[in-house]
Amino acid sequence: MCEGGFNQSYDMLDINKIREDFPILGDTVYNRPLVYLDNAATTQKPRQVVECISQCYYHRNANVHRGVHYLSQEATEAHEQARESVRSFINARSTSEIVFTRGTTESINLVASSFGETLKEGDEVIVSQMEHHSDIVPWQLLASRRGIRLKVWKFDADGVLHVDDLKALLSDRVRLVAVAQASNTLGTVNPIKEIATVVHGAGALLLVDGAQSVPHFPVDVRDLDCDFLAFSGHKIYGPTGIGVLYGKEQVLERMPPYQGGGEMIDHVTFEKTTFNVLPYKFEAGTPDFIGSAALKAALDYVSALGIENVAAYESQLVDYMIGCLAEIPQIRIFGPRQRIGVASFLVGEIHPYDLGTILDHLGIAVRTGHHCAQPTMDAFKVDGMVRASVAVYNTKEEIDTLIESIMRAMRMFH
Repeated sequence: MCEGGFNQSYDMLDINKIREDFPILGDTVYNRPLVYLDNAATTQKPRQVVECISQCYYHRNANVHRGVHYLSQEATEAHEQARESVRSFINARSTSEIVFTRGTTESINLVASSFGETLKEGDEVIVSQMEHHSDIVPWQLLASRRGIRLKVWKFDADGVLHVDDLKALLSDRVRLVAVAQASNTLGTVNPIKEIATVVHGAGALLLVDGAQSVPHFPVDVRDLDCDFLAFSGHKIYGPTGIGVLYGKEQVLERMPPYQGGGEMIDHVTFEKTTFNVLPYKFEAGTPDFIGSAALKAALDYVSALGIENVAAYESQLVDYMIGCLAEIPQIRIFGPRQRIGVASFLVGEIHPYDLGTILDHLGIAVRTGHHCAQPTMDAFKVDGMVRASVAVYNTKEEIDTLIESIMRAMRMFH
């Protein structure tokens, strides 16, 4: 379709075989083969994950940590095995550092609400300009409650954050810096290890939004030295409603509970309640033990493929996609050349919603709008963008179909 080579199999991965694990990829939309390129929003689920959910509900459905009977103990073991799988996947030091949540958004809200209780008026939190709303609004809510000051670390014209600009924002009042490891809109990958060194040198903590990084390339929290990392199961081939907050044990120990209820307690009287040990102190109520088991199945699936193989294949795929898009007349592609598998763009004067609607009727699923990143849109002075985002099951042929369909849409507007 366009210039540039492409190795469909990428040696270590049989993409056609992988696609067989995702039945939805064989569906049709408006009588056309589905081309699913909205993976930054949510990924499709392999049979292994869906079957795990079914098996758990059919044969292992019992509340965890609460019963002496066999089913409860079996469910508890599966839930804690999932915690260990997460720990291993991101190389945390201990399962005490792995808190199950409903997703990245709840994980960040947990930190804002709990760590936020330790902040006082005049303290400062820095967030980057490219953050998802879920890493902006919780800090704004905290600012209104606690009187803290929110400072913005801006990116350059290419959508790149510079550490020198962060250094200029740091002061002895900064308590935390929140930044995405990879932008959901621009695809920018930020140098978290370098950022952590600078942030810690200023005496602050670092929270990393890993929603777009953990599914796509190796993430080692000990190597990065971040204090918190949040990610969602549904973006890494797992179910919705399950997510993770990683936090350094010594940091989590100092934080008060996020919610009250069962599981997070040690002893309750009307006079005083003492709290459970980590990570249970932050897991009030019945956990999503079905979701955690399915998240383990998803992580096992990715681990069997090899996250390094996934990263290399997707890098090749997005390079091909960006190269092809760049050949389209009047296209504007946002973000740096080196990126994760996300391409946000506009074509001429075509409204992103109109282009997205046409692509949909041609069987192609993309995202249109502000992508829950309105400050990013404001920085580029646009109302919205079209976003195509890849996963390990996407193919060169699907990118070709995307390009052909964009060209067809352009002809319709002339």
